[in-house]
Amino acid sequence: MLAVLRDRTYRRLFAAQVVALVGTGLATVALGLLAYDMAGSDAGSVLGTALAIKMAAYVVIAPAVGALAGGLSRRALMLSADLTRAGVAILLPFVDQVWQVYVLVFLLQSASAVFTPAFQAVVPDVLPEERDYTRALSMSRLAYDLESLFSPALAAALLSLITYNWLFTGTALGFLASATLVLSVVLPPARPSTACGAYARAMAGARLFRTVPALRALLALNLAVASASAMVTVNSVVYVRDLLDLPTGALPLALGAYGAGSMTVALLLPRILDRVPDRTVMLRGAGLLVVVFAGLGAVTTAGGGGWRWPALLVVWAAFGAACAMVLTPTGRLVTRSAPAGARTAAFAAQFSLSHGCWLLTYPLAGWLGATAGPRWAVAALGAITLGASLSAVRLWSTPPPHVHADLPAGHPHLRDARRVRSGWRHRHAGVADGAHAHP
Repeated sequence: MLAVLRDRTYRRLFAAQVVALVGTGLATVALGLLAYDMAGSDAGSVLGTALAIKMAAYVVIAPAVGALAGGLSRRALMLSADLTRAGVAILLPFVDQVWQVYVLVFLLQSASAVFTPAFQAVVPDVLPEERDYTRALSMSRLAYDLESLFSPALAAALLSLITYNWLFTGTALGFLASATLVLSVVLPPARPSTACGAYARAMAGARLFRTVPALRALLALNLAVASASAMVTVNSVVYVRDLLDLPTGALPLALGAYGAGSMTVALLLPRILDRVPDRTVMLRGAGLLVVVFAGLGAVTTAGGGGWRWPALLVVWAAFGAACAMVLTPTGRLVTRSAPAGARTAAFAAQFSLSHGCWLLTYPLAGWLGATAGPRWAVAALGAITLGASLSAVRLWSTPPPHVHADLPAGHPHLRDARRVRSGWRHRHAGVADGAHAHP
């Protein structure tokens, strides 16, 4: 999997992603401490509002990026986003009003909504071979998982030496390092969008999600993943402290189990995806989410017993594994389903729509867990996951087999085709690789 790092451009882009993620992780820890200093016991509400602002920025800004990206350099987009994030990080230690935190968080996350879709759209152009691109997707998944484990530990180590305000300096340095790495590479030019007008370009990605069956299924899969990840993110502390009556130190172990499950699958998937279609892997991942919710229901409703703590760790690890089965191939699916000129818009739409799902499931998980209890949160989010998974199966139907008589042997589109008298025969969901008129 590390072989893709031999490509100089991708190696530097991946390094830019990693240092930016570490900077974001440090900012998350520092922001929590800043909120506590400013609001005391109301810090939770401040952070909750900041999280909602983050998701709202992702949902609103990303489609606008898709509209603008067709006429702008992708390197310029990523560079400006990194510089904006660095500037916001430098300003955060100097705020003294809660509303100022909200404004800066919106600017910070809006810049992230510019950087991430542009980065995601450029990687398949840098690594055009599907085998290499698949490994790059797994490495990206690993980077996110490792950041969730590494950044809090790094922040804890730094806080033993410095005050939390200096963490914002580390955040700014991370974004400046990312900007330097982006500036050091020459990226392939983006193909111009065929859509005319800013509104048409903004809606181009959403239109693909409405018309391409595989992308309609992906939207349902995003909802299933958001339900599971919201359960873990929002209610882990409830299970550890209230339901199982464990010390605070058990919480990182629970979150670590989720990350470990995700990383394990991310490491295994490149070889699996060489042989198994994306549709099979992603739909089975969604089915596994439903099964894991049933297991979580058993842990939640059972009486006391020492077995529930290791069982919860297994459930959290299984959630991480199932989410990775859905999320890791997502980039390949979007790339195959979108024409080259609409790729940035498609990734922006995926970014926006997936975070829209989280904007729904995060407060639902928190509100139900707090007012009705964890078992009702499990029941509601499990039901959403079941419905979303069944919808994905129905929406992502595989069309009948067809024959290509005009493609030569060895063509990338014929990777899973069988030779017949009239040409090459196979079946697949729609792809935008030029071998068909429409995806």
